[in-house]
Amino acid sequence: MVDKYIKNLIAEGEHQQLDFKFEISDAKKIARSLVAFANTDGGKLLVGVKDNGVIAGIRSDEEVYMIETASILYCKPAVKYTTSTHVVDGKVVLEVDVCKSKERPHYAPGKDDKFMAFIRVKDENQLANRVIIKVWQRQAHSKGVYLKYTDAEKRLLSYVEENGDVTFSKACRIAQLNQNKVENILANFIVIGVLEPVFADHKIIYQIKTSGNYRF
Repeated sequence: MVDKYIKNLIAEGEHQQLDFKFEISDAKKIARSLVAFANTDGGKLLVGVKDNGVIAGIRSDEEVYMIETASILYCKPAVKYTTSTHVVDGKVVLEVDVCKSKERPHYAPGKDDKFMAFIRVKDENQLANRVIIKVWQRQAHSKGVYLKYTDAEKRLLSYVEENGDVTFSKACRIAQLNQNKVENILANFIVIGVLEPVFADHKIIYQIKTSGNYRF
């Protein structure tokens, strides 16, 4: 049964909630995966599995400790997870299960060691921008969102309705406001369900919300 469970997971291939790791040799790098899952929909890491789905097995218990190090030292706040080991075809696969967090945003070191927020998009970890972070911060409070519908909001929403979507830089030009104010407008529109952020060509655009699409 264990064999079948792991093999069925592997057969799914890497996706929004599943990532394969041949080995864990960099706690900072693995912290990005933990954070991305926690900030999005949750998910599983299968350690000891190559990108092509071949089971290689973990080499030692050291990889279990690397996960713990990643969570405690390199995830801010720490990401909660559970681990279990499975023997498949005589090789040990480490399953790391991360739930969607109520404490988001979580941050992990980027390539320059600066702590950044990551999200999971399909089978990749992507940087969350300041708009997404503000959405999470607003969702964490139960007071709701106060939206003042000014000419800037009207111009921005009319443009998206007419053109289908808008980039952040274009939104700043349309609203004729500074970046911080435009971030707040977009975040408010997302929280109240008017707009949704969508990843396209490794950048975030904003479009009219389609029911059930927004997941971050």
